[in-house]
Amino acid sequence: MLSADLRKLLIAQIGNELGAHQLYLAIAIYFERQGLDRWGKLFRNQSVEEAQHAQKTIDFLVDNDVDFDLPALKATSTRFDSPSVAARRALESERTVAGQFDRLASVAVAAGDHRGFQFLGWFIDEQVEEEAKLQRIVDLIDSEINLFQAEAQLDAFE
Repeated sequence: MLSADLRKLLIAQIGNELGAHQLYLAIAIYFERQGLDRWGKLFRNQSVEEAQHAQKTIDFLVDNDVDFDLPALKATSTRFDSPSVAARRALESERTVAGQFDRLASVAVAAGDHRGFQFLGWFIDEQVEEEAKLQRIVDLIDSEINLFQAEAQLDAFE
């Protein structure tokens, strides 16, 4: 059985993942409004991945017979001051999520919740990849490359 503290944090994490889904969708819309459709696709795909992370957590809770309500989500702006600001916001989000999973893992370890800790390992590995990917995207944008020309390079991030 999952510890009560871990259950509570996992339920909150569903909201965090859906919030990340919403943020990536907002960033996709921002790029699409500028005619940068391939950049938009990159962030839309990331948005879908975040929703899948929420679903993975939901499935884990259901499989462990945890009764819960879905957390509420706040509105997310689709307006950013620049492509760099949008990408940096995504990187900041990934770093925040990494910290959330570190906290979840600490709670699982402290409670001796091996089942929960095992589940969280996948997410911790995933966060390392996500942060590195977003850092490379930020670096590409900050190189001041023409973003239309850079679209050909975006397949490397998929």
